[in-house]
Amino acid sequence: MKKFTNLPSDLVYESMQGFGAAHEALLEVHMDPLFVARRNPSRSKVALISGGGSGHEPLHTGYVGVGMLDAACPGQVFTSPTPNQMLAAAKAVGGEPGVLFIVKNYAGDVMNFQMAMDMMELDYASVLINDDVSVSGGAHPTGRRGVAGTVVVEKIVGAAAERGDDLHACKHLGDQVNSRTASMGVAFSSCTVPEAGVPTFEIGPGEMEIGVGIHGEPGRRRASVQPAAVIVQELLDAILKDLNAPRDQDVLLLVNGLGGTPLVELYLLYNLAGDYLAKSNLRIARSLVGNYTTSLEMAGASLTVTLLTDELKALWDAPVITPTLRW
Repeated sequence: MKKFTNLPSDLVYESMQGFGAAHEALLEVHMDPLFVARRNPSRSKVALISGGGSGHEPLHTGYVGVGMLDAACPGQVFTSPTPNQMLAAAKAVGGEPGVLFIVKNYAGDVMNFQMAMDMMELDYASVLINDDVSVSGGAHPTGRRGVAGTVVVEKIVGAAAERGDDLHACKHLGDQVNSRTASMGVAFSSCTVPEAGVPTFEIGPGEMEIGVGIHGEPGRRRASVQPAAVIVQELLDAILKDLNAPRDQDVLLLVNGLGGTPLVELYLLYNLAGDYLAKSNLRIARSLVGNYTTSLEMAGASLTVTLLTDELKALWDAPVITPTLRW
């Protein structure tokens, strides 16, 4: 294993110190308990808080700032943050309008966020993200996983909170966007958690995992590597079947790298996906291509499609200033 580390157990804390120094004009990193907060947060708006295991950067810390998250709680690599992190974050950024927690559907995240909410003194609500169409029901302990669609929810709801929508409206919007979003990924390689020191799963040089989870969880099936066009078609067939999109629908397409795939390949996937969506009578009205929800150094990518309305387009276009998204 070759990684830039000192002690693997210190990686997250040392990384967050560097993250805070690099973006000190936008945010503050609190070390004990560990969370990232927007610098000078407004207490007169609904506060958005998310979090999860590290190793998925820029999710979630890279989305703290104007028009998106007010705070994010990073756990150890692929490990949920603790309730005391969430409570400290809520105290730092929350006010009378309340706190909206955005939670990916993983057992540890769901349990720890619920424990934090049970101890909250402020008004609160939560949105559960479960955009991964590769698994459902008993295929995963908590059902469908939350993956790259989380970024779409955080951006759109962040814009609504920034303009002053109340807690009920922000939760309703988050649930709506989640229901209109579907994702699926494929991996060519595993990743290596620093403290484990060995690949999370074994995969042959000519194999790919279709429907892989962002922690390396198994997907729908193991298969031989296929041409990019074949892969895109399989991912989009599953996504569009889930969304049951009407004809002539505007969509957002997110082509997301899992950490080890170069942009030249991601833009190829975007081109292929665009052609396939057009043949399905869907229009790409908004797009995003790059590494936005990663799995350490895993080679692979995911596709996310969100069915847009005029309001959702306007909220997506609203100004955002974070370490990762800015427009």
